This record gives sequence, structure tokens and C-alpha cells, in this order.
Amino acid sequence: MTISSGPVPPTSSRERPRRQPRAERARHVADVLRHQITTGRFPDGMLPGETALCERLGASRNAVREALGLLRSEGLIARRQGVGTMIVMAKFGHGMDRLAGLAEALTGYGTVTNEVRAAHFVDHLPAVIAERLEVPRKAGAVYIERLRWSNGLPLSLDTTYLAADIGLPLLESDLVGRDIFALIEETSGQRLGRAEISVHSVNAGPDAAALLGIPSGAAVFAVERLTRMSDGRPVDTESIQIRADRIAFHAELHRGNRLAVREPAARRPG
Repeated sequence: MTISSGPVPPTSSRERPRRQPRAERARHVADVLRHQITTGRFPDGMLPGETALCERLGASRNAVREALGLLRSEGLIARRQGVGTMIVMAKFGHGMDRLAGLAEALTGYGTVTNEVRAAHFVDHLPAVIAERLEVPRKAGAVYIERLRWSNGLPLSLDTTYLAADIGLPLLESDLVGRDIFALIEETSGQRLGRAEISVHSVNAGPDAAALLGIPSGAAVFAVERLTRMSDGRPVDTESIQIRADRIAFHAELHRGNRLAVREPAARRPG
């Protein structure tokens, strides 16, 4: 006897793809354009016209228009009558694949200068700082706070604690025009080795926001970095708040050998 199972559902190869809502298509187009803007694909600072974008991205005119609206609301682009769509403020690219100071990482993006807000010796350290530098609290450290400027606009607020023997010579150095990493290697005669770094997003408080020229509560990148000499000794612990509208982090990652997965032991027949 034959049992009917009902109509056979279409195979996956014949299924029609789900039609995306226009808002979703616009978001995808905005993601592509944002990536192109932050990676310097439009060196003249102008986006192509809507027709060219539709052809290049394979998107409808409505999706492209909504995507451009999203990027305008983010402050990345602006429409100028009779001129076209201009990139208002392209983000700087900051690589995450080598240890480098901010000015070094931004070489080629314009002039980076430092407004030194504080630079002095602290004789009694906060417990968390002493722990990170692996020194007693009474050992003291050099505290440096700098407001970074790029092309005349504030970029980041950096607070740094340096091990005393490493930091004291820097108080006599050019903290306005030089990267701290370069000064450490120059004055100590030693090479920096590696750093542990974490990046997350926080809302800027009123003080930091005023210094960075952004609204209070605006999102900023909060970077925590502990830098060690080549022998592994921690000498520099930093907390950096970076304007999220001015920088994009990028890295090239390589997939190493996977950890061996232990197979469960085969059961022996009883």
C-alpha cells in the first residue's frame, strides 16, 4: 500500500530568497559605504552620484537614498546643493597588528600634536595602577595627561602612568611633539616589547566630552593598554578616550592551528 506524504516541499536550490525590507537593504548599503569611506576609497572626499551608487552596489535608488540619510545622521557625509555628497570627516585608520603610538599610527593623516595638561611625579599610587605596574604603591610613578589634536580638532584624551625610572626622564622631553613610546626607547636605551590592550565603547562624561568637543554622553572608544619592555616588565599603563567619529580600528588576523579536540573514548563492547 502506498502512503501519500502530501506535496513535496521545494528544494533549497529552488526556494525564492527572502525579500529584504527596504530599511534592511538600506542598512546593508550604509554598511558598505561606511567601510569604503573609513578605508579611504573616496580620496577626493566626494561620493559618486545616486545612479552610479545604485549600479556599483546593485541597490535600488530608494535604498541608496535611505543609506545616505543614515550616513548623514552619523555625521559622515553632507549634501551640498550643486556640489554633491561630500565626506564631512573621514575616519583615521588605526592598525591593531603592531605596537605603535597614536601619532606613529596616524602617519600620513596630517599633523598630530599634544596639549600637555599634566606631567608630574605621583608619590603614592592608586592601588589598581600599582598592581598593573607591579610595584608597591609607595614606589610612585610619573603621571602624564595629554589631549591629542589632529588637523586642528581634538582626537583623544590620554592618561598615562609610567614606572618612575622610565617616566622621570620624559618630564624633560618633548611631550608636545613626540610619542611617548619613542621617548621611552630613546631615553631608556631599551626596546618596548608588547602590550595588552582592550577596546570598548563608553559614553563620554561631561569633562571628557568638553575637552573632546563632543556632546556629553556621546560614544567614545575607551582603550586600556599595558605596555611592557622587551624583558616583559610593565612600564606604561594608559587609559585613552578616543572620539568614535574620528577613528576606525582595523587588524589583519590569521587563523592559527586549532586546539586539538579530544575525541571521547570508544566504548568497549560489554
